[in-house]
Amino acid sequence: MKMGTATGTKRVVAHVCLVLTAGLTVAVCPAMAGVAQAEPVAVAPPLPFPLPPAPPYLDPGFYNPDPGKVAAAQPGEILAARQVNLANFFLIPLNVRAWQLSFRSTNTRGEPIAAVATVIVPHRPSLTPDRNLVAFQFAEDSLSINCAPSYVLQMGSLPNPTNPVISAEFIEVQAMLQLGHAVVVPDHQGPNAAYAAGPLGARITLDSIRAAENFDQAGLSGAATRTALWGYSGGAIPTAHAAELQPTYAPELNIAGSAVGGLLADLRMSLDYNNGTSTFGGAVLGGLFGVAREYPVLNQFIDQYMNPLGKAVRVVHEGQCVALQFAGFPFVNIKGLFNYPGGDPMTAPELQPLLDEMTLGRRGTPPFPLYIYEAPLDEAMPINAVNKLYDTYCKDPNAQVAYTREIISEHGIAAVSGAGSAVMWLNDRLNGVPAPQGCSNRDVPLQILDPGAFAAVVNALGQTLASALGMPV
Repeated sequence: MKMGTATGTKRVVAHVCLVLTAGLTVAVCPAMAGVAQAEPVAVAPPLPFPLPPAPPYLDPGFYNPDPGKVAAAQPGEILAARQVNLANFFLIPLNVRAWQLSFRSTNTRGEPIAAVATVIVPHRPSLTPDRNLVAFQFAEDSLSINCAPSYVLQMGSLPNPTNPVISAEFIEVQAMLQLGHAVVVPDHQGPNAAYAAGPLGARITLDSIRAAENFDQAGLSGAATRTALWGYSGGAIPTAHAAELQPTYAPELNIAGSAVGGLLADLRMSLDYNNGTSTFGGAVLGGLFGVAREYPVLNQFIDQYMNPLGKAVRVVHEGQCVALQFAGFPFVNIKGLFNYPGGDPMTAPELQPLLDEMTLGRRGTPPFPLYIYEAPLDEAMPINAVNKLYDTYCKDPNAQVAYTREIISEHGIAAVSGAGSAVMWLNDRLNGVPAPQGCSNRDVPLQILDPGAFAAVVNALGQTLASALGMPV
């Protein structure tokens, strides 16, 4: 159900006032109750070109709705919806059907929170009787809500040279759309941009799937919708945690498989690996600050034990998008920014439950097939942690894990080289092709040399260029 012309006009006026005064709400919907979506929400129309979308911090009505309304909803219940126009690199229109959903999720303390996701449905028909869904988690890796994909993917959003990863990874989303699958893109860092807080991102990711399946305009089959998870680097963190949490947090979802690459499997090992020795040290430090936004125990620890230099570095990091997270403070001595009387701050007793919660493999093996790809020369993510995770999962006799190590690659190259193989593997799972039983691992020079992988990458690039000319996806 769409709003009428009068309501749409009100939304445009409200948006203009919002941009000027940050004082009005742009989308509303009635409160609902129940586990399933009680009734369809009103869907606000897209903003007329060339009116630009408001960044999240100027859009509180949608991104931070009334807490009472959020608390009254069930996880995954839609609070508001609006149609949006998407674009490659801010200005090149993408001919798809797309909406933003504001929905209820849950933080790591069990408290209700609002979250936002973008649902994208291609014009081309599904190749299966019912359309499948991919939950794609971007490597947002940022400490500002204005770096979130829901904003960056929109037509007319402000160009931000410090946030190029989302625009680049959007090609991978389009590869799945071109195969006929719908895609849901959660703002998995949540309302406080809690970068690297995997258990939080997992809950938001799973609730975004629930919201997409509840959204009538997406044309999905509810909880029966065959769904896959995909994320690389900062997007792999919530993806991998979602795979582990799904059996207990959202057991009704029909997950066909999960693909992750460039994976941070163990925060302790990553901090050791990047402490004063890595060009990506600043990104890992930014992740530590992001986790502190979700876990008060870490934030209190930083306030108490981080030295003045560390606190100054934190001020510089706050509010930065991914490029500055990675470029800022290479080779930083992370542990040297603390004056902890016990020596290594990561050995503090009060931090151990948090570090355990952030470590993958402790919740058991996900009950569906997994595809993991990693570069042993990855600058940020220690390969030993991923090897250990593979061994942990594969102790389960029912595990289905395909693990690829790309031996002459590094973090950025593996992201591109592994995309084609991940697309093919996910597409097979979504189309009902069974994954091989058991666990397997292999070492390859570059995954793009896998049969069909290069063609998959070239096709995605070609179709993206064609869409720039208005071709429907």
